[in-house]
Amino acid sequence: MAKEFSTRRIAIDKAYATVVTAVAVAAFLVVFSLVASKALLDQRAYQSKVISKKEIALQTLKNNIGAADQLISSYTEFVGAPTNVLNGNPNGDGDRDGDNARIVLDALPSKYDFPALTSSVDKLFRENNIVVGSITGDDQEIEQSAVVAAQVPQPIEMPFTVEIDTAAKDGKKLLGLFERSIRPFQIRKLSITGDESSITVGADVVTFFQPEKNLDLKTEVVK
Repeated sequence: MAKEFSTRRIAIDKAYATVVTAVAVAAFLVVFSLVASKALLDQRAYQSKVISKKEIALQTLKNNIGAADQLISSYTEFVGAPTNVLNGNPNGDGDRDGDNARIVLDALPSKYDFPALTSSVDKLFRENNIVVGSITGDDQEIEQSAVVAAQVPQPIEMPFTVEIDTAAKDGKKLLGLFERSIRPFQIRKLSITGDESSITVGADVVTFFQPEKNLDLKTEVVK
């Protein structure tokens, strides 16, 4: 009897162990399936987001290529015009000559350069037989060197003072040279002294430079 009980006990223990093992394996498989399913769903969501971003980037690239082609065409037409924006010869070297690209760059430089400004102003008058007495101002090269490119750059003032001794008959011509220059000038203050034969003209003038445009290329990490 005791032997039969012992045999039954062993059989029950084995069955119990088998059930426990089966339940444990089933539980493991269920948990693994849930974790794997969540991982697959997360991966699918991530891949969908990556694909969506790539499609947006691809469309943006196509738009940029089209815009670049149009820009090249417009630039070629702008530079290759038979007469420039000043009605001068694009291939000449006179006051109103030069291609449109150079004229635009000369009109609004992208760098602060006070010595170049004084040289260009002096040249402007000397080419018209007017001798400049002095060109003075505060050279702000150190301060302006900190100016960096921006997405929407704005013109920055470059003030200076010019004094010219000239014949009275050339007074009107002198001011007209500022007006006809390809570079923008604003006369903030003007003083004229002298007599019927000669005059001294002093002017506080402001011109401008405009920092380069920053294209601001960015990268994005998809999470």
